[in-house]
Amino acid sequence: MSKIKIAIVGIGNCACSLIEGISYYQPPSSEPLVSPGLMHLKIGNYYPSDIEPVLAFDIDERKVGVSLDEAIHASPNCAIRLIPEIPKSNVIVKMGNPLDGIAEHMLDYPEERRFVLADKEVPTLAKVARLLKESEAEILINYLPVGSEQATCFYAAACLTAGVSLLNCIPVFIVSNPRWAERFKEKGIPVVGDDIKSQLGATITHRMLTKLFEERGVKIDRMYQLNTGGNTDFLNMLDRSRLRSKKISKTEAVQSQMNKALSDENIHIGPSDYVPWQKDNKVCFIRIEGRGFAGAPVNLELRLSVEDSPNSAGVVINAIRCLKLARIHKLAGPLEEVSAYYMKHPPRQMSDAVAREETEKFIQEYGRDGKRPPLSDESRFNVPAAHFV
Repeated sequence: MSKIKIAIVGIGNCACSLIEGISYYQPPSSEPLVSPGLMHLKIGNYYPSDIEPVLAFDIDERKVGVSLDEAIHASPNCAIRLIPEIPKSNVIVKMGNPLDGIAEHMLDYPEERRFVLADKEVPTLAKVARLLKESEAEILINYLPVGSEQATCFYAAACLTAGVSLLNCIPVFIVSNPRWAERFKEKGIPVVGDDIKSQLGATITHRMLTKLFEERGVKIDRMYQLNTGGNTDFLNMLDRSRLRSKKISKTEAVQSQMNKALSDENIHIGPSDYVPWQKDNKVCFIRIEGRGFAGAPVNLELRLSVEDSPNSAGVVINAIRCLKLARIHKLAGPLEEVSAYYMKHPPRQMSDAVAREETEKFIQEYGRDGKRPPLSDESRFNVPAAHFV
């Protein structure tokens, strides 16, 4: 059986955890019923170790021109080590196109905490598309910094040219943008996006709690979600101008679980601050205020602490394998159920329970070379596709 060949743009902490995780999860001699830390040990015929990086792009001088196994541990990466060492990689990190990938305020911070732009020739879109084709990559994973609108569009266009699927892990709306989605569909390319949900992170937890309040008849009056962390993602997001799509993505992910959305003044969801010593540890604070029986107050406060990048990798490793099944069966355009389950801002929101059920159907049917029926009406929430271009 062939490997799932992937390309990665942005060799940061998330890429580090993904690549280490591929080595961590080896196929067992006798498959256990449960594999710790994974939602699925096997999807179709594919284990995590069947994923093979074949191409990588970055713009940092400490990573460009370096083998991938070394680049994932270069500064400013700070993710925890999942395994002591990984096999030597034949992939040498290529210079990417910076465009809007670096926020100017980062220059005010020490080099070990920020990006350092490499003095290398910037590739054209045609060159990136050519490299994708030559590498035989099937899926490009977008791990660019939040707010990289131009750069994400650049790599999405390269995918269209090369016939490569896009797994968009950041809150720049490509898969949930009807115009981009149609372009991928016309080209016969399956895609998943936008903005990855962590395996057990702030968004999925907040969604579940919101749904619980709704289902138990508690009227939500107001809520907030604040997050702090010390990786380059949080440093990058100190530039609030880069957060427009991030706030939309996280807020819509939670609001979609309510029968009636809260007014802007009664909901605040988004990054709060950069705390360098936290490194890749993300701490989330959630507060929900509501009214229960006869208007009696019900207030909930929660603190969640996770290692941010491994939390993301646990979902990406599933989405990659779902995209592989979609490519085998020649599906085209956004995978709605997979995106709804794994992403904060999919083309169409669903409840997590329904999205999980539909994704399980997808895996079962396409994983055994069958064909699944179209999504049922019950699986679709009355939430429109992305409301902007």
